[in-house]
Amino acid sequence: MTNQSPSLFRVIDYETTGTPADPGAEVIELAYVDVDATSLQVTTSWRSFAKPIGPIPPQVKAVHHILEEDLADAPPIDALWPKLFEACGMKECLVAHNAGFEQHFHSGDGRAWIDTYKCALVVWPDAPAHSNQTLRYWLDLDHNPDFDRAKAMPPHRALPDAYVTAHVLIRLLKERNSADLVQISAQPALLRKIGFGKHKGMLFSEAPANYLQWIVDKAVFDSEVKATAEFWLNRDPEK
Repeated sequence: MTNQSPSLFRVIDYETTGTPADPGAEVIELAYVDVDATSLQVTTSWRSFAKPIGPIPPQVKAVHHILEEDLADAPPIDALWPKLFEACGMKECLVAHNAGFEQHFHSGDGRAWIDTYKCALVVWPDAPAHSNQTLRYWLDLDHNPDFDRAKAMPPHRALPDAYVTAHVLIRLLKERNSADLVQISAQPALLRKIGFGKHKGMLFSEAPANYLQWIVDKAVFDSEVKATAEFWLNRDPEK
């Protein structure tokens, strides 16, 4: 992020033919929803289909229900990247839920990112889960007068999911400033439960301090495990 504060947050979402781990996965639908940085109101939005080179696997169609015939007249993805970033200067901030997914397909050309998934793990550790749709209902977004339920449907499509993420972002920005959210987003994601050892299944937030310190000091654990232990070890109990 530049030294200038963003004037808008561009919340983006893709539907694809697979995950980043799948060879040849392609973006087949993309959308953005802008949030004004001053008013924290949703402003403009845009979406488009993109025509892939390869097929859409049936297990992927089962998620977003996009068929090849829906994409027959769509432009190729390379023709759509300029539109996705139109009127979004380098000082502006990109936003996505689990942003590593979107970043795999396009890095954002050096713009700062906010990952609402990572931020929600830090800001709302007590949420029952941190998926987009779980946060939607846990935060009771549907009863916010600025939230249009029709625009949030159907789930697992680019524009509705970006719309929900935009409202999750607005709630996050009422808890932390954008610089804090960018910083959180640059760190490994926090984990909810311990998945090993004598405290397997225990929430990291409830683990004994000496056990968290043991995790931090052990080289064998990956970055997310160590980052989560360190976070809860050093967390101010007043926050």
